[in-house]
Amino acid sequence: MTEMHSGLLTIIATPIGNLEDLSPRAGQAIAGASLILVEDRRHAQRLFQHLGVQPKTMALHEHNERALAPQIAQRIAAGEQIALLSDAGMPLISDPGFPLLALLREQQLPVTIIPGPNAAVAALSLSGLPSDRFSFEGFLPAKAGARRARLAVLQSESRTMIFYEAPHRIVATITDMAELWGRNRPAALCRELTKIYEECLRDSLGGLLEQLSQHPDKVRGEMTLILGGAPEQDPGEQEADRWLAPLLDELPLTQAVRIAEAQSGMAHRLLYRRALALTSGREPA
Repeated sequence: MTEMHSGLLTIIATPIGNLEDLSPRAGQAIAGASLILVEDRRHAQRLFQHLGVQPKTMALHEHNERALAPQIAQRIAAGEQIALLSDAGMPLISDPGFPLLALLREQQLPVTIIPGPNAAVAALSLSGLPSDRFSFEGFLPAKAGARRARLAVLQSESRTMIFYEAPHRIVATITDMAELWGRNRPAALCRELTKIYEECLRDSLGGLLEQLSQHPDKVRGEMTLILGGAPEQDPGEQEADRWLAPLLDELPLTQAVRIAEAQSGMAHRLLYRRALALTSGREPA
């Protein structure tokens, strides 16, 4: 085990479901820290009870992290050993901590990490989809318009994509993906990883929608959605899609093509062909 030095922030990965996944080194670091930064004290208490420790804690979340970062940096500079935990998994991955890490980097204060569970990587490995190249997209915007706009930007992404999503939005999100990217896009929905009801539904986007419609009990728990990437495109098609995607979200096909042609100077035939491909499977505008 690497010794914790005085004046150090230790980023510690915590279990995403099964408490037995906490590494011995992580448990020792938690027990030895003078202060634990946690998202939610009540959530962290379950982990502390499992370890049989009652450390001093400070809540660090999206609403206070920028204000607290200077104070925490000062304590580390003074020699304190502080640990950073998220509610589950790897801190800073769709979780608080970035403003603090940015400040510590700026002040050249020491930071180390004890790696461990992570829902995104676990789901990717479990999905059966290509894992040699992937893009972590985190949570999509909650509002439908902003969500569809972000998905339109990702239309041509050829890498496997990883998303986190809340249960009450999962059907709407998959519906948007199916409409924009086609119902045949390969996908996997992994839920409740490492817990009793762990499940990974491997199907197409259309198939996932059918499964969730037939089994509404599956629309619950912590969810990670894995999407197969789009077929590789030549640069001309990628550029055409970049112009067309936001226009097609608001306008009929012929009008979107006409505007894209006027603004980009690209060939009408290419734009029209890509517009047909992008709108395949959509409801008529």
